[in-house]
Amino acid sequence: MLADILITILLIASTFYMTIILLRFLLQLARADFYNPISQFAVKATNPLLRPLRRFIPGWGGIDGASLVLAVIIQAITFFLILVALNGGIPAFNPITLLVWAVLNVLDLIVKIYFWSVIAIVVVSWIAPGSSHPAIQLIAQITEPVMRPVRNVMPSMGGLDLSPIIVFLILNVISVVIEHMKLAVGLGSIGLGL
Repeated sequence: MLADILITILLIASTFYMTIILLRFLLQLARADFYNPISQFAVKATNPLLRPLRRFIPGWGGIDGASLVLAVIIQAITFFLILVALNGGIPAFNPITLLVWAVLNVLDLIVKIYFWSVIAIVVVSWIAPGSSHPAIQLIAQITEPVMRPVRNVMPSMGGLDLSPIIVFLILNVISVVIEHMKLAVGLGSIGLGL
């Protein structure tokens, strides 16, 4: 029972911090407003671990590789600690498998961030269109690189934007592929609904 409680706390804490790291990554990828208070929080929360990592992993073409590497490292450490808790000690494991699990889980978290961001934008567009709240502006900036290509391909529907439906379909297909990849590499075998 104590191991289950510790695993739950570890999963919640690591997923929360990885979400902040990946939000920072997505904000940089989308070239979002870094003067936004939420962006400033993400920068301050992730700088202590990202600054040393950036000495070895520079950004390339607008992609912050250090953020992705940090998220994968945190996920790999989380999986290692879960395996230790489940086995009552340091288990025999393949580090490459642990790394693959971490990469797949980070990709899955990125897809989930986009999925929930698109839902938030759709709901806000119905409830409070044109809102100037910093969170709404930031979510719109994050989702724009994903929505824009679909909007460019979709024909005009008389003011009705159907691009979120297509984006949902694409994100769900990617999510299913990632889930099958997780099962193929044995991630489901550790008994966690990740």
